[in-house]
Amino acid sequence: MSSQVREDDGTDGSRPGRTDGSTPSRTDGSRPGRTDGSTPSRTDAGADGAGDGPRYRREDLARAAGVKVRNLRYYQERGLLPPPRREGRIAWYSADHLTRLRLISDLLGRGYTVNGIAELLHAWEAGGGLSQLLGFERAMTRDWVNEEPVTMSLAELRRLFGPAGTAEDTRRAAELGYVRIDGDRVTHRSRRLLEATLTLVRQGVPLAEILDAGDFVQTQAAAVADRFVGLFRRHVIGPDGLERLSATQLDHVSDAVAALRPVAGEVVASEFARAMAQRVEAEVAELLRKKA
Repeated sequence: MSSQVREDDGTDGSRPGRTDGSTPSRTDGSRPGRTDGSTPSRTDAGADGAGDGPRYRREDLARAAGVKVRNLRYYQERGLLPPPRREGRIAWYSADHLTRLRLISDLLGRGYTVNGIAELLHAWEAGGGLSQLLGFERAMTRDWVNEEPVTMSLAELRRLFGPAGTAEDTRRAAELGYVRIDGDRVTHRSRRLLEATLTLVRQGVPLAEILDAGDFVQTQAAAVADRFVGLFRRHVIGPDGLERLSATQLDHVSDAVAALRPVAGEVVASEFARAMAQRVEAEVAELLRKKA
């Protein structure tokens, strides 16, 4: 992995991780590193209209948006993407650039041509609607994931899991999106999941089987998410999509998304807790029956 996930590497006096079996922690009050390739820094508003927030180098922006760097350059040449803010020889892109790139990709996926997208963006800008549409996209996609990533060296990761973890397990974890490896550094995307995995390993559950379970959970979670998104698309946004929604209706959809976030998680957590209670109760009853 080549994205620059900027984390403390221990050279400034902070601890990148522990070697006593606990997960790495931060002691300086700084924010955890980002997992989208952006730098955890602030920029002043400039040519790109960015205020405080993440900023990206060209390669990191392309990676975060899921596009090729040459496509990013092409969109800039065609006027679909505003110029970046420059600091010396470094070009910095903002969260607004990322949002616009995602919008461009979505429109391309729906059959729009590059010329058509350019005309659409220019029309929205002239009518003052583009900023609202970009704001709508940010409102729809933000705050779903609130996880603290953990970065350590590969040596620290090996010490953390001991003989229970193998190189194949690390490769599988990366394949499933739990970790990203950059040279001799590895970033786990979630401190909570890392600590849960360690708890299971210390109880004797093989790491390979934990990863199998994680693969299964990811598939089921995606299916549940698809169901919720389908309900939202049909009954909140409507069959015509965004094209015919007024400014007031866009605000209504944004408010509905904000209300959906906690509800979706609570429904899944409640149903899973109920299913676990029923399954554990049945398992205990079976064990007691055999013992008797």
